[in-house]
Formats: sequence, C-alpha cells, structure tokens
Amino acid sequence: MSFSDLGLSDAIVRAVAETGYTAPTPIQSQAIPAVLNGGDLLAGAQTGTGKTAGFTLPILHRLSTDAFGSKLANNTGPRPIRALILTPTRELAAQVEESVKTYGKYTKLNSAVIFGGVSINPQIKLLKHGVDILVATPGRLLDHMGQGTVKLDKIEILILDEADRMLDMGFIRDIRKVLAALPPKRQNLLFSATFSDEIKALADGLLDSPKTIEVARRNSTVEIISQKIHPVDRDKKHPMLSHLIRTHAWTQVLVFTRTKHGANKLVEQLGKDGVKAMAIHGNKSQTARTRALAEFKDGTLQCLVATDIAARGIDIDQLPHVVNYDLPNVPEDYVHRIGRTGRAGAKGEAVSLVCVDEHVMLRDIERLIKQTLPREVIAGFEPDPNAKPQPIQLRSGTGHHQNRPPRQGGGGNGGGNRSQNGQGKPRVAANGNNAGSAPRGAAPAAVRRDARPAGHGGQRPANAPRQRTR
Repeated sequence: MSFSDLGLSDAIVRAVAETGYTAPTPIQSQAIPAVLNGGDLLAGAQTGTGKTAGFTLPILHRLSTDAFGSKLANNTGPRPIRALILTPTRELAAQVEESVKTYGKYTKLNSAVIFGGVSINPQIKLLKHGVDILVATPGRLLDHMGQGTVKLDKIEILILDEADRMLDMGFIRDIRKVLAALPPKRQNLLFSATFSDEIKALADGLLDSPKTIEVARRNSTVEIISQKIHPVDRDKKHPMLSHLIRTHAWTQVLVFTRTKHGANKLVEQLGKDGVKAMAIHGNKSQTARTRALAEFKDGTLQCLVATDIAARGIDIDQLPHVVNYDLPNVPEDYVHRIGRTGRAGAKGEAVSLVCVDEHVMLRDIERLIKQTLPREVIAGFEPDPNAKPQPIQLRSGTGHHQNRPPRQGGGGNGGGNRSQNGQGKPRVAANGNNAGSAPRGAAPAAVRRDARPAGHGGQRPANAPRQRTR
C-alpha cells in the first residue's frame, strides 16, 4: 500500500515522498482513512509508530481540499483557526508543527505553534495574521484565551495528542476549559499510548461514536529493541555510564534520570570525563532546551540527559542507544523511554543501570512488559551482594522505599492530585451543559492547573500540596 492509495491529495503525497517515506505504517494506514471519513477517532499507538503523520496528513488533506481550502489563494483577510492540536510539552508541540509544515508545504495552508517558556508577544502577532492549523500546549493556549488573542469558534478538527501524558501531567482542567470554548460540531481525534480508565472516561465524554484503532499490544515494548540490565551499586552508576560510552564508542545516547538535579549533576560529571553532554528538563529555559535538542539531533552532542516530561517529543531517526540511569517511578514510563530507539525498523539498544534500591521498580516493569530482562554484570562494577536498599528521594524531604509513589498527591507519573470518590477511583463529572462542561459530555474531574510544565505562570492554590516536578 502507498500513501496515494489512502486517498491523499497529490500535493501531500509529493511532500511525503520527499521525506523518503514510501509506505504507511500500520497506524497511518488505519487512521488516515478514518480521519478522511470525517468521524471521531480513538487511537492507541506507542511513540515511534508514525502517529503524528497519522493525523497531520489527513487533516491537511481535509482542510486544503474542501470548499474553504480551495479559496485560500484569494483570501486576503485573517484566516480562522480550523484545526487545533493540543500536546503535553513544548518539544512535542514544536515537533508536531514541524511535521505540519513539512507535509503541508505544497498546500496553501499555514500553521503556528504556541507554548510557554518564551515571550507571548510574537505569538500574539502571529495569531493576529491568522493561521489554519494551531499546535499548542494547554497552559499557553489558556493564556491567549484569557487575553482574547486567539479565537477558537471556527475549529473544525480537534486533536489531543498523547492524551495519557496530558492527564498524567494534570492538564485535565485546562483541557476542559479549552473544550468549552470550541464549537460543539467538530471532528475529535484522541491519540494515546495507553487506554487507562481515565482515558476511557475522557473519550466517552468527548468522542461521538468513534472508530477505535489500537496498533500494538497495550503497554508492549518494541520487539526490535535489545533490552539489558546492568546491576550496579548506586555510587558506581556514573563511572559505569562513562565506561559504557567509552568502551562501546557510543556517539549518540539518550540518558534518563529521575530528577532535574540528578540530570544536572550527571552532565557535570560526564563533562569531567570528556563526554559532551547537556540536560533538558523543566528548569531549563526554552532556548537552552531547543539548543540541546538541536545539537543532539545533528550529532554534535554525544549525550543528552533528560527527565521523563522534558523528553516527550524527542523524535530522532536511528537513535541507537537509550540508557535508564535511574529506573522510572511508574512502569509505563519505561515503555515510553525505550520507545525512543528502535524506530522505523531500525535496531536499538536500551540499557538500564539498576541498583539495589530499584529492585521492586524493576520487578514492576518486568511484570508490565511480561518478560524477564537479561542481567549482565560488568567486570569492575560488580554490585555489593550485602548492600541494603535505601529510600529513593522523589522530591525534597520525601522518599519511597523502592515502591512506586502513590498516584494521588504528586504521583510518580507527573500527575497532580486527582479528585477521588469513595472507592478511590477518579470521579467523572456528570454529562450536561452546566458551566465549564465540555461539549458532548464532561471529561474526568478537574485536576490542579498548576501542574503545567515550568515556564507557565499558573498559580498553585494555597492549600494544595506541591506537585513533584522533573
């Protein structure tokens, strides 16, 4: 099957061909016809499956070939925003908008991306001229809505990309506010790596008789990725990482740490070993994050150290190595992390440095992926068999003894507090047209808005516990 077989216009097929892609991936071959048909869609796809093109290509086709799109050449006035793509992080927003520009280069459509951490004024100027497709993070979009610098009353297509991550980051209240500002008649597309109960509740309230697509086994790991565990003492992780980079001559390696402080410390240590490394996390300026990612992509930066949230949106062809310097607090994040390698049929390697403190985390990961990962002890880094586990510091003043942190009150997956009912399950608002409810029913109960990524000006309620950030 080719892209032209899917019903896409010649202009879009030409742009896709220039990128070197000849055949659609499974998610693309299923999602593109579904979106072209105009109905709602609930799609489950892991990162690296080609899901971005799965929704950008058909919305570009729909917007460029309908009656309004065919008149764009003669339209001199400001264009209304017709498609809105919401993403959880700045990096992912930039990546998606780059895809829109690449695939839409031979159409007359234009696009813009808005996110926090940078000046809002250039964004206001851009929006004033009008755009057809807007890619945004929820927090910065609400800023523009509050200032009246963005109009969403002409939206025809809404896309929620990586919806599971947006819920984990505490964006549900922001999403509901955005939904309430949109016209009730529109096409809705929801993409998620996993189908949790919260995602199902969001989908039930948002989507109208959607087509459901799931291209991979839930929470599966990519088969082509070689996974390995290196047991090591906690104070030997940094020397072991330097040893692995040198002895294997790794030229491009993405390293995950549990905390922002840990990322900064590791970059400093690697620098002393002669390994060029930079960090990306919520405390870094957007300029610094963009520069680090650009240098890593073009091969001038050998090692990129990232926290989970900051790494969303990293899309690098042929990335050979991912290292879990710290195991993630939530097992599902392991799947997201290693999915950065082994893309588009290329082989990849995922290495985890595991100390005695993380044995329970490792057990939970192996239970999730339904396999026991091979262990390999590196000579000279044999772990002390008598070492005792210590509590893992997740944020200042708190620690969890090996176990995953509770989901409520600063959960390990980056989520804020979730409203709970008597059974301890997320409470879902009743359907209806009450104030603030989303069209076609309501989404799950509100979560604190201050769970936005760093750089946004949201205020934390005085009585709300502070959320752990990465």
